[in-house]
Amino acid sequence: MTAITPDALLAELHKAADVVASQARKLTEADVPAPSTLPGWTRGHVLAHIAGISNAMARQLEFAGHGESVDLYDGGYEGRTKAIGMVAGHTLVEHRADLDSALERALRAFDSLDADGWHVPISYRGGVVLDGGFALWRELVIHASDLNTGLGPEAWSRTFCEQLFDFVAARVPEGQRFVLQPLGLPPVTIGTGTRSTVINGMLTDIAAWLAGREPSLGSLRAAAAADGVDLPELLPWPSGVPITK
Repeated sequence: MTAITPDALLAELHKAADVVASQARKLTEADVPAPSTLPGWTRGHVLAHIAGISNAMARQLEFAGHGESVDLYDGGYEGRTKAIGMVAGHTLVEHRADLDSALERALRAFDSLDADGWHVPISYRGGVVLDGGFALWRELVIHASDLNTGLGPEAWSRTFCEQLFDFVAARVPEGQRFVLQPLGLPPVTIGTGTRSTVINGMLTDIAAWLAGREPSLGSLRAAAAADGVDLPELLPWPSGVPITK
């Protein structure tokens, strides 16, 4: 797997933001309250979340630039969920304005970084700014597909899918490992257990499944000890927002 440089990541962030904005421009007022591909979420919920995470990550960088730390969301996971619910019902004009403003703010924050700035600590997952950049990239690419505008995971790039594999390795249950075998590409192993399951299929289908999305090309097959098996259960998404009860 080829490492992505900060400059390359910055270019990917700009591309992903352009895709999100272009998908939002396809929507009509009637589309906003219609279902997204996420259970229980309308397209309005997805738009609200994309704007919210973009603003949240921008804030991470803005505080980090002053040597300060701030939570990703005010009020943690509950605050995030409440904010999405409050904004989801906004009009299309309001959603587009919020989205454009949030994307501009986030890109401006990343564009302003020098070489050292990518390694400044942030509170998100106890990491650094570079980690925040990868997180925003994932959010923009995946949620652009969640908008249910006809752009599915089949559009995800090889570079994105391979980086996603590394992140979602945390979803492999303890004691297991998955040998991912994308069609025509070298295998990738995630997980550190001794029980192996081989997952065959198109690269984007494997990535979609690991991301909790519906594979769009229908090519996935799983095998263990050379026998066909059901796709394994996955652990929850490795959230960077603490969930309190």
